[in-house]
Amino acid sequence: MKPPQHLLLALMIGLATAAMPVHATESAATTQRAQQAADSGSRAQALLDRAERHLVDKGDEALASFSRAGEFVEGELYVYAIDTQGNFLASGGSSITLIGRNVTDLQDSEGRSFMREILDGARAQGAGRVEYRWRNPSTGRNDPKIATYRKVGERILVVGYYTPFASLELAKSLLWRAVHQYKTQGDAAFVRFNSLNGGFVQDDLYVFVIGLDDEIVYANGGHPRFVGRKGGELADTNGKRFIREMIDVARDRGEGEVEYTWRNPLTQKVEHKRSHVIRVDNYLFGAGAFTGPAR
Repeated sequence: MKPPQHLLLALMIGLATAAMPVHATESAATTQRAQQAADSGSRAQALLDRAERHLVDKGDEALASFSRAGEFVEGELYVYAIDTQGNFLASGGSSITLIGRNVTDLQDSEGRSFMREILDGARAQGAGRVEYRWRNPSTGRNDPKIATYRKVGERILVVGYYTPFASLELAKSLLWRAVHQYKTQGDAAFVRFNSLNGGFVQDDLYVFVIGLDDEIVYANGGHPRFVGRKGGELADTNGKRFIREMIDVARDRGEGEVEYTWRNPLTQKVEHKRSHVIRVDNYLFGAGAFTGPAR
């Protein structure tokens, strides 16, 4: 089976930079990703500020301004507006087709009801952010995205932006979807977890499953070579037997998080990782997010 293009690209980039100092290239890449995320977040907040002032000044007359190209569209960023009942009122982007519809039950590509989270958060706290996955027209993939929102009277203004890397919240969302798949299909679900086309391998996010008694790896979408092997003796680059720690967490608490270092299947570099693990029957289910280069 031919690997996805984005994995081939990552491998080519890794080979091209192999002669460079590892820490220097990892630090530069991480700094760049962090700066991209910070810049997008700042631009989104500034756009929300302008939209709020315009809505306060013009009332609902401002909605027409949000639905046309101009002051409230900046590159890939745009404002959209809903009311507190979930009715879609305005948009400067592709979601303009939703105007006039109730989007309370709108879900992302993983089945997460992110719009309901926005509505609930706006009613309870007035402002916040929600992470989800949505099709990115620039990459053609369902990429991580953040919707930052603000309640203004009975209207809710939202600006969303794509993030350069996945978060632990998205990993947990993938994990719970895998648990649901297992409860529906039983052990047959492991085939999907291991497959690139099964819906449980998304960039550097993937699900892994380990037996609590036999310590056998039954699924690992990011590193399939470990499937069928005992995972208990696996250690990270610091010698930490993180699988044993995961098993202890699952047995003692049923659910928790473990931090360690591991090779990112997308960048092929060793990075810090934080995984959420839960006990399901006699298995350990887990998924995690890479948080930065290992020093």
